[in-house]
This record gives sequence, C-alpha cells and structure tokens, in this order.
Amino acid sequence: MKNGFLRFYHIMLKFFQSNLELLLKHLVAYLTTGYPSLSFTVDAAFVLKESGVDTLELGIPFSDPIADGPVIEKANLLALQNGFKLEHLFEVSAQISPVIDTLWMGYFNPFYHRGFDYFITQAKNTGVNGFIIPDLPHEEAQFYKPQITQANLSLIEFVAPTDSKERIATIVKEAQKFIYLVSYTGITGAGKSEDLQPLIENIKTYTNTPLYVGFGVDQKSAKEKAKGVDGVIVGSAFVKIVLDESLSNTQKITLLSQTAKEIKEKINT
Repeated sequence: MKNGFLRFYHIMLKFFQSNLELLLKHLVAYLTTGYPSLSFTVDAAFVLKESGVDTLELGIPFSDPIADGPVIEKANLLALQNGFKLEHLFEVSAQISPVIDTLWMGYFNPFYHRGFDYFITQAKNTGVNGFIIPDLPHEEAQFYKPQITQANLSLIEFVAPTDSKERIATIVKEAQKFIYLVSYTGITGAGKSEDLQPLIENIKTYTNTPLYVGFGVDQKSAKEKAKGVDGVIVGSAFVKIVLDESLSNTQKITLLSQTAKEIKEKINT
C-alpha cells in the first residue's frame, strides 16, 4: 500500500512539474560560439540550462553581423580572430544539444556559400533543431523552407513593428517553433522601448505559435518586455558578461547563471 502511494505521488509530481514548465514563459539565450573559447561556450551552455534557459541561440561568428549591436559584433570578431571555423560550431553543438534545445543563429552568407543541404545535414548530425537567419527575408526564405521542414527542422520567422497587418498574417501563417518579435527597429542591445501591445494582439489574432520578444531585453527590461508574450530572447546582456575582461572565466560563468535566474524569475512574476 505504501509503495503504491509513493508511485502515485511521484507520477503526480512529474505531472505537475511538466505542466508548470509549460505555463512558465520561456527564456532564450544567445552565445557567440568560440568566445572566449570552445570549452567556455560548452560550459556556459550547460550552466545557462541549469539556470532556467530553455533554448540556446548558438551564434555563428560572422564578420558583418548587420542586425547586431557593438557588443555582439565585438564577440563575433574576437571569435574569428581566435580562429573560429564552422567545424568548431558542429563540435560544440554535438556536446550541448543533448542537454539544451539548440538553434544556430547566423547570417545568410555562410548558408548560401555552403548550401542549406550542408547545414541541414550537420544540424541533424549534431542534434540542432533549426536556424535563425535575421538577414533572410520571409519571401526569400520560402525557397529554402520546404527542405528545412522536410528535415524536421525549424526556420524561425521574424516580425517587426514596421510590418503591416497583411504582412504579419502572411509571415506567421506557417511559423515554426516560435515567432521572433523584434521589439524595435534597429540593432540588438540598443535599449530602445516601444509599446508592443497592439502589435502583440494583432499577431495573436493570426496564430497560436509561441511569440518571443527580442532586442533590448535585459534584467531591467525583461519584466516589461515579457508582457503579453510567451517568452523573451536575451543576447547582449549575456555577451557583455562574456566580454568583461575584468572577470575570470569562472566569474563569468557565475554571473551568467545569476543573470539568467534573475531574468527567468522576472518574466514569470
């Protein structure tokens, strides 16, 4: 009788834990692969997962990251100066994807030159679940989306405050995994603020796909930015910590953990 009760208790506990996770707003974190080192990226990914991060954007270093501000741009350039190669991306991804939901965030140039077939194959081999390509417009993405979808991978769609209602309806119609809502017109880390509620309401009339807001999300803005959406995407706030040369790698890892926990708490209170 006692053993039966304990089994029932553990089953119900897992049930409530699973449903609580579904109710919590999601936290997506960005890291630049290979800075300051490949091993640091792996360690940081594991700690972020333990600290409440649900999905990791693993950034592919690129020489001209046009959607990113000076913080992430600097991390990109330093990673390239450290000798980053695409093979390093796959090496890191294979280690972290079994632990945390992983997406590759990169610019279209490498995808175009290597070919989507190549990246799809590597994503499948390493356990990565999809791509975020900020400079690939929705209309052009439709050429590549069928082969990505066929491989059971996702290509994340972007919606911006400048998009018309008609364009939003088209973009979100077949959105996969989540929709990336750009919180303002500009680059990441600029810290601007706009009233997104009318836009959020408009998007949600067309789709039930989870809606996450990015650009300018940090400890101070997270609670406000999370209103009406299903999650937030944080990049520059984490990368600033990684770039801080006054901190040891151990201190950086600790601060990344503290920041993730703080943001996760704020978006869910």
